Amino acid sequence: MTNQPRAEHPRPQFVRDSWMNLNGEWEFEFDDERIGGREKWHLGTRKLSKTIQVPFAFQSKLSGIGDNTFHDVVWYRRELAIPDAFKNKRILLHFGAVDYDASVWVNGSLVATHEGGHTPFHADITDALQDGMNTLVVKAVDYSQEVTLPRGKQYWLKDSASIFYTRTTGIWQTVWLEAVASEAYLDKVRITPDIDEKQVEFQFFIESDNKQAKQQVKVEIAFKGELVAEDTYLLKGGSGARKVRLNDFNDHGLGGWWSPNKPNLYDVKFTLLTDGQAVDEVTSYFGMRKVSIENGKLCLNNRPFFLKMVLDQGYFPDGNLTPPSDEAIKRDVELTKAMGFNGARKHQKLEDPRYLYWCDVLGLVVWSEAANAYEYSEKYVGRFTKEWQASVERDYNHPSIIAWVPLNESWGVPNIQIDKRQQQHALTMYHLTKSLDPMRPVISNDGWEMVQTDLFAIHDYEWREEVLQDRYSTAEKAVHAMPANRRLSVEGFPYAGQPILVTEFGGIAYKKSDWEGWGYSGADNDEDYEKRLRAVIRPLLNSGVVQGYCYTQLTDVEQEINGLLTYDREPKIPLDVIKAINDRK
Repeated sequence: MTNQPRAEHPRPQFVRDSWMNLNGEWEFEFDDERIGGREKWHLGTRKLSKTIQVPFAFQSKLSGIGDNTFHDVVWYRRELAIPDAFKNKRILLHFGAVDYDASVWVNGSLVATHEGGHTPFHADITDALQDGMNTLVVKAVDYSQEVTLPRGKQYWLKDSASIFYTRTTGIWQTVWLEAVASEAYLDKVRITPDIDEKQVEFQFFIESDNKQAKQQVKVEIAFKGELVAEDTYLLKGGSGARKVRLNDFNDHGLGGWWSPNKPNLYDVKFTLLTDGQAVDEVTSYFGMRKVSIENGKLCLNNRPFFLKMVLDQGYFPDGNLTPPSDEAIKRDVELTKAMGFNGARKHQKLEDPRYLYWCDVLGLVVWSEAANAYEYSEKYVGRFTKEWQASVERDYNHPSIIAWVPLNESWGVPNIQIDKRQQQHALTMYHLTKSLDPMRPVISNDGWEMVQTDLFAIHDYEWREEVLQDRYSTAEKAVHAMPANRRLSVEGFPYAGQPILVTEFGGIAYKKSDWEGWGYSGADNDEDYEKRLRAVIRPLLNSGVVQGYCYTQLTDVEQEINGLLTYDREPKIPLDVIKAINDRK
């Protein structure tokens, strides 16, 4: 693998050996006058005047530009040589994420268009390539001030304020090439574990130009280097599904279930055979685990599971939405675990697959949450539904993800309490998600104004211990409280015995760096900060009603100083002190 700025694979759950990272220096141009189309910049004959470090958005320092003003149309250009090892294969061009609309040309030929700022896309560029050097051009169009756009925490005004942060425009996740066999290749594999039956189901989807060829897939499953299952299956019509029993599998034996305390992973290799000849090989992994709700209890692997999560915005000082390195991603997971949390709620962001990889490997559960719009419109519904469906499809196989959160705090549906259309939209997102993934719980509207929901998720920034202790002393008091002066349920959708969790709380501001900012309550010194942390966490641990919590938040972010860590990831008080609080010590 040549010319790679970073060695780690951008899609660690579906890895081929033949790939090439295209991150690094690209030519770049703002197109504020929107003349690029008229002047045919897509042909690639015009060199662009600036340079940018992909995959960092131009608003970030690490892009080499660091411009926070509005530029909603941007162009990228780079020369591209295809490695000799890729010859006689089909070449796929992948984009991890481009915010928001993307158009891609190779040697002047349009090879892809995509809408959605957080989801991946790819194009088969084989027929557009030529011998020698090729020219790749990307046009990205953002809608920085459109509040019905699925945007997450990106602010529609120039400077960050309140709970909103710096915008992201254009490429912000890895761009890469992949070589696949010309005759056939695996497009995707959907992996569904079943611990009760001690088996795992694989659904295979292939791309093939030869519909008459005999297509088979060989599956080899290993645990800690030992082969535990192997078989070959016939595929028909470009797809197929098989269930594989794991005979080594039990709760206390060699295998074991995936959990934060014991993140056991099985390695799996898929080999696609066409007429008996191996044409494609992909390596992956999976975890055997089950998420369920039994008798009103949230369970992991058929046992009650108390969630101790932290709210993680996924922003970085110099990269904004894009982490500066894989080590920085891993470090966030390690810091979260070191403080005694067993999970993270990724907030208003579809996180980089590398983050989910490290959660899978190191053992951290994740609530995966969409980047929401702020206001409602019919156009928003179409955009958001498409992007959310692609999000669930992308991350379905990750064992760390134990819940889906399509909506948060009525973002995108601000009038859900009285607007039947917005209620139906929230219901639709709930049922759509369940139709795509029946094995994970879905929260219809995290925080308040919930319609049908699997978990009753409450946001409560009360800081007085005695108030929290009383409020969460009974389920009746908890579900009828209005901590944000908002009803927790939409009329017609009363509390129905779901597990109760406090999924935002705390937010204690404590200035421990040069950053100025705000929080939901404030501490004066280390001793005061520890005292305040205990005062908000202790009532939830001792409640008996609450089955989990999510503390706001992991780090300071821009104008917010309510993190357990500074924006530079320095602990405000010792990590073991925070862990002791989470451990009831």
